[in-house]
Amino acid sequence: MTKIIRAAGLAAVGWAMTGLAWADVPSVATDITPVHGLVARVMQGVGQPDLVVPPGASPHSHSMRPSEAKALNRADVVFWIGPELTPWLEGPISTLASKAVVVPLLTTEGTQTLVIRDAVQFTLSGDAHHDDDHHDDHGHDEGGHDDHADHHDEDHETHDDHGHAHEAGSLDPHAWLMAENGLAWLDVIADVLAEKDPENAGLYRDNAKAGQAEIIAAAAQIKSDLESVRDKPFVVFHDAYQYFETGFGLPAAGAISLSDASDPSPARIAEIRDVVTDQHVTCVLSEPQFNPGLVATVLDGTDAGTAVVDPLGVGLEPGPGFYTVLLASIANAIADCK
Repeated sequence: MTKIIRAAGLAAVGWAMTGLAWADVPSVATDITPVHGLVARVMQGVGQPDLVVPPGASPHSHSMRPSEAKALNRADVVFWIGPELTPWLEGPISTLASKAVVVPLLTTEGTQTLVIRDAVQFTLSGDAHHDDDHHDDHGHDEGGHDDHADHHDEDHETHDDHGHAHEAGSLDPHAWLMAENGLAWLDVIADVLAEKDPENAGLYRDNAKAGQAEIIAAAAQIKSDLESVRDKPFVVFHDAYQYFETGFGLPAAGAISLSDASDPSPARIAEIRDVVTDQHVTCVLSEPQFNPGLVATVLDGTDAGTAVVDPLGVGLEPGPGFYTVLLASIANAIADCK
């Protein structure tokens, strides 16, 4: 009996020590599932980040639940895209996570950024902006970062992806859809966590390197999978895929809606129908949370197919493997669109 009690006591001590070890790991909060996935990959085997904007919720207008507010309140580190995507989150971060290290990934050094497009029809010109002095040493090109445009919509829609007015030159916040940014952000995340938690610094950096290898392999497969549709233009429901298009060299022809926070005008719908016909568009990408009737209107009388896709990966399992699965899901939707 004594031995049993002693064993139980040792087990309790072991659990207590485990609890202490976990307690020493930084508490980390993230905004959206793609960022959560990258952070989870870096923290794999050490801890798990919290997610403030749950799957299926709009990043532009989500009302935080008490559990999500608590995640911010206890956070030692917050990784988020930035106010360009979730302007409503800026206030809660400054008040609830006032003592945390806050990292807006969109403006971190080495991130490649693109300007919001306002036009119905996209034109291929310009380059992604990036810092050549940092995070460009991966030696991998997911498809040539040279295909974006900055135009103004003729029907004068003046809402960006947050439903707010924006000025010419505003950054497109959907930067996670460029694999090069995923590669760069893994380094950023590992560096921040290593500084906050030196004891696990080696594991964070090893995880980041392993995650980068996974992204590189996924990007190579995606390039191969998209080869058969590279010359077939497609239309998106709202302009959220510019980074994916640019990174993989795809010919997106235009967007039905300027943003997911505003309905397209009749003039814009008429113009996008002309784009579908004139450019022989073969696919229209819909999104699960939007009115399928608009897509049907655009498709009416054409031979174009349709597929459902989501830039945040609604329906995909959050976690360390999320990011590469998200990129692959978008590629599969485009490649299989009928």
